[in-house]
Amino acid sequence: MPVGGRRDSRFGQLLRRGFTDPRSAERLLDAPALRPVGDHPVLLDALGATADPDLALRALVRLAEAQPEARRARLLDTLLAAKPLRDRLLAVLGASEGLGDQLARHPDEWQALVAFESADLHPGVEEFETALAPATDPDALRVRYHRALLTIAARDITGTTGFAETAAELADLATATLRAALRIASNEAPADAALCRLAVIGMGKCGGRELNYVSDVDVIFVGEPAEGVGEQPALQAATRLAARMMRVCSDTTAEGTIWPVDANLRPEGRNGPLVRTLSSHLAYYRRWAKTWEFQALLKARPVAGDLTLGGDYCAAVAPLVWQATERENFVADVQQMRRRVEESLPAAQAERELKLGPGGLRDVEFAVQLLQLVHGRTDPELRHATTLDALAALAAGGYVGRQDAASLDASYRFLRTAEHRLQLHRLRRTHLMPTEESELRRLGRSLGFTGEPVEELTAAWRHHTAGVRRLHEKLFYRPLLDAVARLDAGQVRLGEAAAKERLEALGYDDPAAALRHLSALASGVTRKAAIQRTLLPVMLARFADSADPDAGLLGFRKVSDALGTTPWYLRLLRDEGAAAENLARVLSAGRLAPDLLLRAPEAVALLGDPAGLRPRTRRALTQEVQAAVGRADSPEAAVTAARGVRRRELFRTAAADIVGAYATPEGAGAAEPAEAPGPVLDRVGAALTDINAATIAGALHAATASYGTDGLPTRLAVIAMGRFGGQELSYGSDADVIFVHEPMDGAGEEEAARAAAAVANEMIRLLQLPSIDPPLHIDADLRPEGRNGPLVRSLSSYAAYYRRWSLVWESHALLRAAPVAGDPGLGERFIELIDPLRYPADGLTEKAVREIRRLKARMEAERLPRGADRTTHTKLGRGGLSDIEWTVQLLQLRHAGSEPALRTTRTRRALAAAADTGLLDPVDAAVLDEAWVLASRVRNAVMLVRGRPLDTFPTDPRETAAVARFLGYGPGEVGRMLDDYRRTTRRARAVMERLFYEG
Repeated sequence: MPVGGRRDSRFGQLLRRGFTDPRSAERLLDAPALRPVGDHPVLLDALGATADPDLALRALVRLAEAQPEARRARLLDTLLAAKPLRDRLLAVLGASEGLGDQLARHPDEWQALVAFESADLHPGVEEFETALAPATDPDALRVRYHRALLTIAARDITGTTGFAETAAELADLATATLRAALRIASNEAPADAALCRLAVIGMGKCGGRELNYVSDVDVIFVGEPAEGVGEQPALQAATRLAARMMRVCSDTTAEGTIWPVDANLRPEGRNGPLVRTLSSHLAYYRRWAKTWEFQALLKARPVAGDLTLGGDYCAAVAPLVWQATERENFVADVQQMRRRVEESLPAAQAERELKLGPGGLRDVEFAVQLLQLVHGRTDPELRHATTLDALAALAAGGYVGRQDAASLDASYRFLRTAEHRLQLHRLRRTHLMPTEESELRRLGRSLGFTGEPVEELTAAWRHHTAGVRRLHEKLFYRPLLDAVARLDAGQVRLGEAAAKERLEALGYDDPAAALRHLSALASGVTRKAAIQRTLLPVMLARFADSADPDAGLLGFRKVSDALGTTPWYLRLLRDEGAAAENLARVLSAGRLAPDLLLRAPEAVALLGDPAGLRPRTRRALTQEVQAAVGRADSPEAAVTAARGVRRRELFRTAAADIVGAYATPEGAGAAEPAEAPGPVLDRVGAALTDINAATIAGALHAATASYGTDGLPTRLAVIAMGRFGGQELSYGSDADVIFVHEPMDGAGEEEAARAAAAVANEMIRLLQLPSIDPPLHIDADLRPEGRNGPLVRSLSSYAAYYRRWSLVWESHALLRAAPVAGDPGLGERFIELIDPLRYPADGLTEKAVREIRRLKARMEAERLPRGADRTTHTKLGRGGLSDIEWTVQLLQLRHAGSEPALRTTRTRRALAAAADTGLLDPVDAAVLDEAWVLASRVRNAVMLVRGRPLDTFPTDPRETAAVARFLGYGPGEVGRMLDDYRRTTRRARAVMERLFYEG
């Protein structure tokens, strides 16, 4: 009973002290190596205070077992008697399995912790150099490096040093290690050392004195000949010496490794020479360097080798760093860097990434470094290599709000400390938050969460990442708003020159105008201005990520001026996060959608409703248009009402296209992948077709009503042709139609014909009336006899004409005919009439095929505008829309009579059907489909950007960049877009020539 009671009591004590496996802990406490201290309350309390008591106890037993008998007694006696040593040793053993393994291999190393009794002792480079000095070979250096690392970890985990001091000590230890490694390399190759001067430049976190426990150490090498030595042999010697130094640090031996030395930040990266002279470095940076390379040089400092040469290097490159914002492609480079980081992150790891995930360390570091580049050119106080020092300087100078800086400082310290603890556990490089509860528990306890470690850690982590994510956007823009609002007289704020500097760096061509817009929106103490100051950071961030930030901000001001007094507008943007985000994207994407919105600003409400951007059915649109037309008191007012509906629906479609609403099928979750461009394009084309069909139906209704009170003596139908009939309209398409009528019973042919012509002409007149709304051009030239024939024919007249006079081009045109308005029965009868012509039962004669080929060749020779580039003209150019559509339509004319699947007005469906029925190789079909989709998307993108149709890429660089962004290319990728377009259409032309002209 006493024994059982003792064990139950100890079991409970162990549980209360944080052990998760008390049974195993009891066995370890009774191990011979821990006698007679296993049950000592001082030891149990100290173990219970560690991050992982079970791990600490296992490591302590291993360490004790590795000691000779006499030294084991000294270890245990010291452990009980000396609290500072006890706290440090057990804290390390409970947090780091890797250092526990190191101590088990070198059992005397625990005594290194005895030397650091003073809590005020913070070693620097000199102290670490002294500690590493006895090492004369790589293995000895590894042992002494890990001994020094043990002392840093002990001070860190026990709270003797904070994050910033720990990171600086780790960088100083790295500096001393690089010097020792270079000394060892020089001793191994004294001849090489004598031929050259070699400087090692610390980069990244080593250069910034903010290093991790386990990290690549980034360096750049600079070499110069020793006196009397030629440049070539000196550089060869310096390269061998640098490579040997890297191996000393990076190679894995029986004592493990120290860390990899990474020299890929050098000019030309891994493809460039490992060592360059100072003049070679400068020549590269002046002519070839990218913006990210100057950003990297913010951290540069000499750490090893010839420190005079290293100092000369840093002094020479510094002016180039601070001139980086004046470079032509600075804004595009910055946007590209941000996008590259976001896209390089695996989706499955994004939410767990401390470094690269949303709200992670990279967000803070990138923002601080960008602000340094922008403002450090004129303010030397910002030229700090360490992130937190730079952040403090930015706040002191008014470049960042003090509260924002304080929040970012706290979040950065938390995230970096968590990163340190993660890496310290197994001495492995990692930035991923664990998923196992035991690992989260140990991490939480190591950060001081002792109540419910997992829950408290998770809450703190989410809080800090969310804060960084929120502040990352505000960091650039809040000071701009403070500069124009001027609410707090005592606040240090951005001056006008600095504000313009920042706006220019963010891509604004006219920073003075941008500041005026910001002042108009955000100045004052009104509720409206206060809400705008909350909204604008998000809006400005989105504008800055677009191809035309100036246009986005100007559009936002115009919409806000028009709607600012309405009670719902700012509330919508403030409370519905998607509304502000969507509005910013729409306003900065080009001219068409903003122009539509500014004609009816209340349509902004569509952007906040999840269903607001969904296309409406043709039936619903037609009902709304007909109801509006019926309420009008004149034909002109009726068509104005119909046009108003069309304007709103065009905005809905354009906005949905811009924000990607069509890329997610209805009912799919937000996390589901977006669809390919083809189905998205199909939805846009169908939506535009339905909008125009409903508008034409409304105009036809108004024209019919104006004919007279006795009613129309004939039935009338409007037949869509071309892309309209194929439901493949683009934003800038005309509406190709033909008119057919059928006299009522008892009505005379002439009277019916006059009435039908009058109504058709009136419908066209009404739709062409001057208006602020986008025009809807009616093109009836595809009717029999073209412009020389009557505008309207009766069904019987069509039948007679087609029976006697029809030409092959008319059968070709009828392939895309579909009724869209007027009498539905008449429309169906017209389709029944033309089906035998467009789907001939016996296919085409060879003569007809030759005629179609002749017409196509003539069109290619005559219709392409003078001076147009055949490789980029989307309609008539090489591999453009005409090439693909004529190829598909020739297949339909030849085979649709026997293959019902080909009887469709839609190009992509016909292509798919041809492949399914074996008439077309699936590879050829895919090539043609890809080119058709791409050319159609380019046409839509150009119209969205310019607000006017164009069948090729714009010549204005900013417009071309906006087209590229709409098509999914990143900043600075216009050249890649054009190359992709030419390659895709070139392949399509090759297929077309084989199938159309040779098949």
